Amino acid sequence: MKRPTARQIAGMIDHTLLKPDATLGQINQLCREARENHFASVCVNPFYIAQVHTLLKNSNVKTCSVIGFPLGASRSPDKVTEACSVLAAGAQEVDMVINIGALKDRNDIIVMHDIAGVAGACHSHGAILKVILETGLLTQEEKERACRICVEARADFVKTSTGFGNGGATVEDIALMSAAVKSAGLGVKASGGVRTYADACAMIEAGATRIGTSGGVSILKEALAAK
Repeated sequence: MKRPTARQIAGMIDHTLLKPDATLGQINQLCREARENHFASVCVNPFYIAQVHTLLKNSNVKTCSVIGFPLGASRSPDKVTEACSVLAAGAQEVDMVINIGALKDRNDIIVMHDIAGVAGACHSHGAILKVILETGLLTQEEKERACRICVEARADFVKTSTGFGNGGATVEDIALMSAAVKSAGLGVKASGGVRTYADACAMIEAGATRIGTSGGVSILKEALAAK
């Protein structure tokens, strides 16, 4: 498979800063970098969404927020309320964490309701929903079941990790998730530990259609150097 170009990779990157000590200056820089490099989105915590929306105005870079982050253990109504809040502030994409404990307890109806509520809020605002599975905490059966639930709940993407859990994206998980959702038309986001051009290429080859990373600028530099 031919390696993606720098331009192709740029259009797949969610330029991300979710650290609890992120400052406004760092958020401003994140948005500048995203605009300059034509990234897919800037992904930040809810507190900064209005600022990011303003900074990205008149660009093709989307504003993305996280919901129920990073544990996924919020009540479903609270996740919907949080989603509605960031959507009203300008978010065009939402990355939510599933109820991991409910999935492990095989309470699939609860997990479905959790996702469907946020999906409905997103779609009513013309936004897309990416669902974080936190694959490092799941068995293969749980990953496959979570993907099926995401399809049924009308999510738009499945995503590997928060970056704060036990492990990040792996080629094996991306391949598994891609196989589980491809026929339904969902995207697959590799997030957690994707730091180099080689990492990004491996994830894309395995089926990733979006890359969540704080290292987008250095990945593009490597991609350009590899021409």
